[in-house]
Order: sequence, then C-alpha cells, then structure tokens
Amino acid sequence: MTDAREPLLRYLEGRIALGEPPVILPSITRSEALEALAEGGRDVKGPPPEEEAAPAASEASAPSTPELARLAREGTAERIRELDFQELREVALACQRCALHEGRQHVVFGEGASDARLVCVGEAPGSVEDETGRPFVGRAGQLLDLMLMSVGLRRDEVYICNVLKCRPPGNRNPQPEEIAACSPFLLQQIDLIDPKVLVAFGSFAAQTLLGTRESIGRLRGRTHLYGRFPLVVTYHPAASLRNPGWKRPTWEDLQIARRVMDGDSGLRSGAPGGELSLDLP
Repeated sequence: MTDAREPLLRYLEGRIALGEPPVILPSITRSEALEALAEGGRDVKGPPPEEEAAPAASEASAPSTPELARLAREGTAERIRELDFQELREVALACQRCALHEGRQHVVFGEGASDARLVCVGEAPGSVEDETGRPFVGRAGQLLDLMLMSVGLRRDEVYICNVLKCRPPGNRNPQPEEIAACSPFLLQQIDLIDPKVLVAFGSFAAQTLLGTRESIGRLRGRTHLYGRFPLVVTYHPAASLRNPGWKRPTWEDLQIARRVMDGDSGLRSGAPGGELSLDLP
C-alpha cells in the first residue's frame, strides 16, 4: 500500500469502527478501495508474526543485575522511580511485589513508542493479555486500533499500558495493595515517555488516575490534569463492544486528545490529579 492510500485506509476503517454508512470515493475506483482495505485489514487483525509470541516466563524473569533482581522483590517506590526504561522493564517482568505474580502467565509491561506523544492507560490485563504479554489485544484491541486510526494514529505511534501489569484473578477489580505495588512502574513509564496527553480507558483507570469517584459519564468529554499531564477520559473498548452506542463518544474523546497532542493546550476542565489514588471506587 502506498503512502497516498494510508489516510484513506484510516478514514474508512475509522468509519467502520464507528458503524458509519458507506461513502462514495470518486477519486479512486472501487477495486482500488477494496485493495487498500484488504492490505490494511491484516494490520488491524493482529500483530505481525514475530510479535505473536510473548517471551516465556522463565526468559523474562531474570534481571541483568542483582540490584534489579532485589528491586523486583522488595524495591521501594522511590528507587523504582529512578530507573531508566530498560531497567524498569526488567524489574517489572520479574516483579514479585504483590500476590498477583503467583497466578500470572506473563507480566504485561506495555508496548509502543518510547517517545509517544499519546499514552493509553487501561485498568489491568485480561485473559488474552495474560496469555500473550501484550496490552489491549483481542477484539477490544482491534477496536482500539481502529479508533486510533480514526484520529490519524497508528498503534505503533502511541504507548499502551495498564494501571496493573498482572491480571487479577477472574478479572476482578484491582486491590489497593496491588495498585500501590504497581503504581511506581506506571508513574515512571509516563515520566520517561513524557507524552503530550494521556487517555484513560474505562472507569477504573480514570477514577484511579484522577483520585475521584465520579462516573465516567461525568468525567469524559473534557480535559483534566494528571500531575503535569493533560488527561482525557473515555470508555474502554471492551465496553464499547458491549454497548456500540459508546463508539461515537469514544471517538469524540479521542479527537479531544488528538487536539491536545497537536498543541491545543486549552484545558476545559481543571481538577488536577496527583499520584495514584489507593482508594477503590
């Protein structure tokens, strides 16, 4: 697919994600449009073959130095906040700082551009994420990819992570001690990436980051502050799969995030967030 067709592909796939009706494209033939979609569809359905398999747990659980191994067991939040990105990843992949490590298949550290201008934050890994070691995969991940395309972003241009790096049993809500153990990793990821804007997907991620009990319906549609970072709240892609009517509001929220990312710093809401709250909603 040529560069000239990439905007078309993103536009068409964004409309598909939002359930929009077909459009007439007089500048190209029907066969050319179908060819562009066929070429791009493979990118949306899943990662390339070399990314399919996550590292085996045994391969990912050996930090390169004794100090990093110690931090994975008992390191303080302050010490973890001093690590560079590679060290942070090593410690997270071997982490035993809370009980969730006992039942996980893989730590889901996060993935994407280390200099991303937009960071997506979800709640915690689900079953597919736990199996693959990758965040936001499966049908919800496919929808997220399409939503990002609808505002002109590829998955590899953003950074995607979760509040928790390990899956809670049965996908239950994270517990305060689990958030306390994991929050230094997320905070350091955000600080090292230094994005222009954060997007919190789902009620739990939004309420945790902002330290509030307000509903997602009251939080979305405007820009907040999390520390020094603008933050936009929206519905989780998995929720939009269950409630298709939430796809358009999610798209509108991503448009807000895109404008902030591109330099529109006019914040329309100002309740500043601090460190991660340990109070569950």
